[in-house]
Amino acid sequence: MNTFPDTCTLLTRGSPLARRQTEMSVARIRAQFPHCQVASRILLTTGDRHLSWALEKSGGKGLFTTELEEALRAGEGDVAVHSAKDIPTEMPHGLAIAGFLPRASPFDTLVRRAFAPVPAVIATGSPRRRAQARCVFPDATFMEMRGNVETRLAKIAAGEADATFLATAGLARLGIADWPGLVFEEWSLAKMIPAAGQGAIAWQVRGAEALRFAPLCDDATGVAVRIERAFLSAFGEGSQSIITTAPCISFAKARGGASLISTPPRRSPAMPRGWRPKSPPCSGRIPEGRPGRLYCRCPTGR
Repeated sequence: MNTFPDTCTLLTRGSPLARRQTEMSVARIRAQFPHCQVASRILLTTGDRHLSWALEKSGGKGLFTTELEEALRAGEGDVAVHSAKDIPTEMPHGLAIAGFLPRASPFDTLVRRAFAPVPAVIATGSPRRRAQARCVFPDATFMEMRGNVETRLAKIAAGEADATFLATAGLARLGIADWPGLVFEEWSLAKMIPAAGQGAIAWQVRGAEALRFAPLCDDATGVAVRIERAFLSAFGEGSQSIITTAPCISFAKARGGASLISTPPRRSPAMPRGWRPKSPPCSGRIPEGRPGRLYCRCPTGR
C-alpha cells in the first residue's frame, strides 16, 4: 500500500525561480494530501555561492544540485526540488527521480535590447545556447553572465550586453512577460533545441521512497524527460563542461511507444565535426543541414 507521510520537507535553492517551483510542488502535494504538513528548506548550493565562476570552466556538473542531494541522503528532507535540466544524468547512489510536474514550455526566449534586433554582444554561459545562437548571429560575440532571472534582465537593460537567453518556462513561472527597454522573442525548435528536461520540475527522492511520490507526478512529462536524459547519457553528455565538447541537446516528443528526438543540424556549430556517441542509444540518421530525428526506445528507471 502506498501510504503518504503526515509531514514532508522539500529541499530547494533560494533563487526566486527555485522558490516558486517549490511553491508549485507544495501545492501539488497539498491538493492530493491535505492532511500532510508540508515545509520547505532553502539550501545554498556551490553554484549560488560562487556567482563569479564561469559554469562551463568550473565543470558545471552538480553545481546546483549537490548540496540538496547530500541533505536528502542525510535525511534532512524528503524531496529535492530541481529544474530538471540541472540534474546530472548520473544519479548518486541511493537517490532516484520520483517524477516530474507537468512540463511548461521547453523553449528558450531571446531577451534583447529594443534597439538591437541583431545583437552584437550576447550574454550566456550556456555552451548549448552559444553554439546554436551562432547559427543565427554569426557575427556576435559572447560573454558570461550569471545571476537570477531578474538580475540578468536588469543587466541587459542597463547595457552590459545586447541580449541574453532565458528559459521560457522560468519567465512564465515568475510572471515576467516584459521588461522596460527589452524585447522578448521565444525561439522555436527550428532555431534552438532546448536542454534535456527544460521546462520540467523534477522531484528527487531517496530510492526506497520513489514509489511513494511517483503517483503525484505527471506521466507524459516523465516519458519525455526520461528519454531525453537517456539520450544525453548514451551520447556521453549531461552537464556544462561535457556539453561544451558536443552541445547536442535533445527534445523528445512521445509518439506511441517511441519518442522523436530532435538534434541540431549535423553541419551546424552545435554538432562538432567528427563527433560520435559513446554508445548507440537510438536508430536513425541526422539529415544534412536540418534538425535531426531519431527514434528511441522508451527507457525506464533512469
